[in-house]
Amino acid sequence: MRVALQGRRVRGWVLSCDVEPDVARDRLRPIIAVSSAGPPAPVVALTAFAAWRWAGPRTAFLRAASAPNNVSPERVPDQHVAVFPEPTPPIALPAGRVRVVVWPPATPRTALVRAMLEPSGSTIVLVPDPVETDAIAASARAEGRDVHVLRADLPAATRTAAWNEARHGACTVVGGRAAAFAPVPDLSGIVLLDDADESLAEERAPAWHARDLAAERCRASDARLSVISPAPTVEALALAEREPAFAPAGVARRGWPRLETVDLREEPPGAALLSRALGPAIQRAVADGGRALLVVNRKGRARLLVCRTCGAVADCERCGARLAEGDGQLVCDRCDERRAVQCRDCGSTRLQRRRPGVTGLRDAVAALAPNRRVVAVDAASAPLPAFDVAVGTEAVLHRVPASARVGLVAFPELDQELLAPRYRAGEQALWLLVRAARLVGSAGDRGSVLVQTRVPDHEVLRAVRQGDPTSLLVAEAQRRRELGYPPFGGLAELSGDAAAVAAGCDALRDLVTVLGPSDGRALLRAPSVATLCDALAAVDLTTARGLGRLRVDVDPLRV
Repeated sequence: MRVALQGRRVRGWVLSCDVEPDVARDRLRPIIAVSSAGPPAPVVALTAFAAWRWAGPRTAFLRAASAPNNVSPERVPDQHVAVFPEPTPPIALPAGRVRVVVWPPATPRTALVRAMLEPSGSTIVLVPDPVETDAIAASARAEGRDVHVLRADLPAATRTAAWNEARHGACTVVGGRAAAFAPVPDLSGIVLLDDADESLAEERAPAWHARDLAAERCRASDARLSVISPAPTVEALALAEREPAFAPAGVARRGWPRLETVDLREEPPGAALLSRALGPAIQRAVADGGRALLVVNRKGRARLLVCRTCGAVADCERCGARLAEGDGQLVCDRCDERRAVQCRDCGSTRLQRRRPGVTGLRDAVAALAPNRRVVAVDAASAPLPAFDVAVGTEAVLHRVPASARVGLVAFPELDQELLAPRYRAGEQALWLLVRAARLVGSAGDRGSVLVQTRVPDHEVLRAVRQGDPTSLLVAEAQRRRELGYPPFGGLAELSGDAAAVAAGCDALRDLVTVLGPSDGRALLRAPSVATLCDALAAVDLTTARGLGRLRVDVDPLRV
């Protein structure tokens, strides 16, 4: 096993980070050899925070913070110095060590990012999109900065060379979530783009998030954290010391796409998801060589109850999530509110289930677009074939080639996202529209986003129409505060083999609130994130893990 220690990677034992390597070598005989240089002491200390914050083994974070290949430990790198003129940003930026800028999705932001690079020391830029990573790196190099790219899709040798060069400091490091561990010795700032993008969260346990790791690193280093996003998360706004800065009103509105909203309640009976507007919109998009994308997330539990009489969705009066059937009542899976099986709008008790699927929709769309290449796409699909119209889950938004011209992104049943019981449903639905906006372009371009819904006045859709997510962010923060969800409370999910989850719940019940277990899953809740993390750190789950697979997910994204 290889682990990092105060600037050294060693084979053998994991040692306390406050022990100097030479002293440790004399005192602790089990060390076999020093095989590689490791991250600097502040980054080693950061891994201790990460292990506590996401209830994972420290070795996982030490591995993420180290170079992929060995780096000679014999030569300590000289620290470089560079000073650049104070930049002039395109908008007035908030003061403080944590600042948030709301920037529209279809408006380029390379110049904004360049203006937010610190004039001295090193700046880390965390970018989810590889294409934008390259553009930002090129822009910084054009300014004369020393730039290193740390991206997971690069060869290990390339990443090792960039990691080693970053140890000199006075540079700009650009990359994905793992770049938050970049070994710069003189960190002055971190610029984080699109903190709502789920690629900034590690999927494997421990499921850490680059935003919170960057915030802690900046706090410990007295560096500045800047978040740029068209739709920042509630967590990012809670970190900020001032109100966010916004693009000028005209720039903001033009930077969002043209949004067409179809009210499914006004469609003729039996139309299902094939509204009268959908067919013509597809034909317009592909008529001059463009492509059309239809996005339907078909999940096992993604189900709506719709009133047969007036077409309204059965939603929760308290938190706005969709309601599900349960023991003669309607039940909210988000806040556990319950009510009689009755439409809140017209009083009818005749409700029907609606559950769209990709394959069936693909067949129906093929009839709307004869002589066009219509394909079905999901996350497991092979490389995309040539197509005019693609119907699929949200994976299709990630898999369209950058060179493809997209004339339409349609969401035939966005209510599945808008009214989902997940506590992040509003944020995640808005982020789908952000991704669509980046494919079709701004309001001045020919492309458009079409949304079919039974809640056309939903706050997410208002935010896109107005080009301003403020009202949504305020409402989201208020709901989370009332319900005790992150960042205003601690939340974790235990999942895995039923016996292991049950044993883990038993070990934690005296320290946190445990909901479940059920079907190999349970939720842990605490008054604060710190209380939750302290509880997880205080309990030894080794016995529970001996009974089977057990995953601990702090701040789960899809609960």
